[in-house]
Amino acid sequence: MTTPDGPTAPGAAAWPPPAPIRTARLALRASEARDRAAFVDLFSSPEVGTHIGGARPREEVERTMPEVPGQRPGCFVVDLDGTMIGLVTLDPRGPDRPAPGATELGYLLLPHAWGKGYAAEACAAALDWFTTGHPGAPVLLVTRTANTPSLRLAEKLGFTEVERYEEYGAEQWLGTR
Repeated sequence: MTTPDGPTAPGAAAWPPPAPIRTARLALRASEARDRAAFVDLFSSPEVGTHIGGARPREEVERTMPEVPGQRPGCFVVDLDGTMIGLVTLDPRGPDRPAPGATELGYLLLPHAWGKGYAAEACAAALDWFTTGHPGAPVLLVTRTANTPSLRLAEKLGFTEVERYEEYGAEQWLGTR
C-alpha cells in the first residue's frame, strides 16, 4: 500500500530504516542538513535537468530548498564515502499519472557520479528494501526513451516495458517489475 507520504504497509520496515542500507560502495540513508548543498547542485544541474524536464535556476533552488531537504518516506540519499552523490526515491504515483497509486522508483545522480554503476547499485538496494516490506507489490520506473543509459539500467533491474507516452515534451518509457 502507498500513502501520500510514501510507501508504507502494515508490518513494513519503519521509515527511515534504523541504519543506512549498505552496498559494496554506497550507503542509502535519510537526508541530513549537510546534504543541502548537494540537493541544490542536483536540482539546478543542467545535465540532470536534461532528463527530468529541465533544471531549475540555481537561485530559485537555493531560495526554496528546506534546511533539511528530502525528509519524507521513500527518499534515500545515495552516499559515497560520507558525501551525497544523488537520490533514490520510491514514491506513489499520483492520480493524474499512468498507473496511479503504484510505487515508482526514481533516481538522480550528480553528473560526476554517472557511468560508474552507482545508480544500479543504489536502485537494486532500494528495491530489495522495498520488496522486503511489500512482497509482490509492483514497482514502476519511468524514463525518457532518449535516455539510453536509463533504459539499460531498467532492463538490468528487471523492468519490462508496459507503455510509452508523451510527458514533459518528450516520449517516456514506463516499465514494471
